[in-house]
Amino acid sequence: MELPLYVKAILMGLVEGLTEFLPVSSTGHLILFGDAIKFNTGNASVFDVVIQMGAMAAVLIAYFKRFSHVAVSFFTEKKSRNFIWLLLLAFLPAAMFGVLLHSAIKEHLFNSTVVAYSLIVGGVIMLIIDRLPLKITVNAVDSMSFWDAIKIGFYQCLAMIPGVSRSGATIIGGMLSGLDKKTAAEFSFFLAVPTLSAAAIYDLYKNWQSLTVDDLGLMATGFVSSFVCAMLVITFFIKLIVRFGFTPFALYRIGLGVVIIWLIPA
Repeated sequence: MELPLYVKAILMGLVEGLTEFLPVSSTGHLILFGDAIKFNTGNASVFDVVIQMGAMAAVLIAYFKRFSHVAVSFFTEKKSRNFIWLLLLAFLPAAMFGVLLHSAIKEHLFNSTVVAYSLIVGGVIMLIIDRLPLKITVNAVDSMSFWDAIKIGFYQCLAMIPGVSRSGATIIGGMLSGLDKKTAAEFSFFLAVPTLSAAAIYDLYKNWQSLTVDDLGLMATGFVSSFVCAMLVITFFIKLIVRFGFTPFALYRIGLGVVIIWLIPA
């Protein structure tokens, strides 16, 4: 039985909120789940970006004290200005490559085959990273250097490939740059704010004239469900990653990738 369109919008929002901050690839899951429930709206790409904004809004609420303090003390505290610089420097590589490659990537890489192999390769890398004796030199976001932020920014560019995972790429990039797991996860959360906001603004600008009132209702529905689910994930994810590492997520990625390849018609 065909699901009502608004039910599909709620489900897509829940998938986004659940996977955006887990190292399992939200984009990959949206592609797979959207195909599975036949979620085919005229502005599906914009819908995906809007529900990502729901997840981003959850970060702003979860870390409201941090962001509000930075906003109020930007001109009086060097630490607040450095925080903004860290986010901007980490955001710039993805912004630059995103503008150059956005259309080509959506045209050629947004398919189940790419997602499947990206999930498997990413899972194997996570298993390896979990077992490396990494040297920890940074235990707080405020202790990060600008060079740390730039390196993480280039790691984030890998997430332009569906199935790689933005959070996975940035957390692993942070750990390889000397950040402990908690700090790497928190910076990944913070970096979602400029990254997802820019993606939303770009896609909305390109597709604004094609939006209808029905589209706005669906997007609002997906936004809310994504926001609620993401709030729950943010609350528990750092505890999970610190306690269990990447192994549970890596095994899930590999298993899902294998199942997808098995199901893809030859």
